[in-house]
Amino acid sequence: MTTLLVTYAGDASTRFDRDYFVGIHLPLVLEAWGPYGLKTIDAFFPAGDGAGIIAIAVCVFQDEAALSASLSSPQTNRVMADVEHYTDAKPRRTALS
Repeated sequence: MTTLLVTYAGDASTRFDRDYFVGIHLPLVLEAWGPYGLKTIDAFFPAGDGAGIIAIAVCVFQDEAALSASLSSPQTNRVMADVEHYTDAKPRRTALS
């Protein structure tokens, strides 16, 4: 298994629609990347004063090849185009093997 962490940094003034992220964006990601080996996706919202990491998506892939295939797939354009619907923060990707 290979895990991709997608983090969003911001503060109390950063626009981030949690309902859209969980209810629309994450299912879109699963639909787009599932055929390439994405097994699960979860969201976490760290507690704190509103500064730093405001959201984390944890994407678990079958293996590193599945992660690579997903990120290089044509569906990635659709996934990335959806980001503007829920936040102004730029997603940051970190892969863990």
